[in-house]
Amino acid sequence: MAQYFDYVPNFEYVSRLTDAKKINDYVEVKNLFKRGIIRSDIFENLAYFNKYKIIGDERPDEVANKIYNDSDLDWLVLLSNNVINQVEEWPLDQQSFQNYLVSKYGSEENIYAVHHYESDEIKDSVGRVVFPGKLEVPQNISITYYDSGLGEERISTSFTYAVTNYTYEERKQNDRRNIYVIKAEYVGLIIDNLEEIMPYQQGSSQYVSPSVTRGDNIRLYT
Repeated sequence: MAQYFDYVPNFEYVSRLTDAKKINDYVEVKNLFKRGIIRSDIFENLAYFNKYKIIGDERPDEVANKIYNDSDLDWLVLLSNNVINQVEEWPLDQQSFQNYLVSKYGSEENIYAVHHYESDEIKDSVGRVVFPGKLEVPQNISITYYDSGLGEERISTSFTYAVTNYTYEERKQNDRRNIYVIKAEYVGLIIDNLEEIMPYQQGSSQYVSPSVTRGDNIRLYT
């Protein structure tokens, strides 16, 4: 991620430090509100990307090292998947996942309590699907359908199963494992674009230089 911040411009705001010499002293920091993006014509075109499945507790820097031989390109892995909050949008390691479950559900009893019920797939005697599986449904549900093979109406009951809070949360974590990574041959293109869009443009009263803007009372300008 350190490499990414080389492209992020700075922001000057009025110093609130006790040792500021005068009222208009400024402190220069990175403008974290200036966020890089991948051009829409690239981001929306799957031809630029490969699918990737996060393995175990892999971090973005480990994925970047595996794909690009450069762990400092972890920001590109995150940017390719529009991940803003890594804690909430990247799979948690096992210990963090357990801590999250305890924080959200409290006791182990609640962790393994029923979150919702889902349906099993129902087919008639000739293999026609009359009710799809994996739908969220009430616990006690029944359906009446016409079985064309038997030439009669039938009733199905007891075709639901419980999904626990643990399983529900685990599924969400597993869904996060399926990501896209920009193909290695396009990394230079992304970096060139980042270098183009990150600098500030002249025309604002807060403009200082392409890499620095200034604001009063901690107002931030992007």
